[in-house]
Amino acid sequence: MNFSVIFPSASLEKRFAKELRSISDKNIRQRIAEATISLADNPFPFRESKGSYFKKLKPPIEFYEHAAQYRIRISDYRVLYDVDIINKKVIILALRKRSENTYR
Repeated sequence: MNFSVIFPSASLEKRFAKELRSISDKNIRQRIAEATISLADNPFPFRESKGSYFKKLKPPIEFYEHAAQYRIRISDYRVLYDVDIINKKVIILALRKRSENTYR
């Protein structure tokens, strides 16, 4: 299936990288990076042992002219993204720590 994993803008890419660097636990940083890259192989991942850590967001979360349709969960963090199946692209929109403002 091989999709390309992209950011819609340089500013969102910088914001994602800054949030990733701010995570103090090196193990979680590594898991987030690996999970984000692995979206290229499977943009709708499912874990057999623990159930799905991928979820379709209802309603989607707006980011400027983009909408996050999906999220993956890694520990207390969420990677919000969209998938363009026609062009085979996974569009990474945000990395957020789970809180009451995560999905706003």
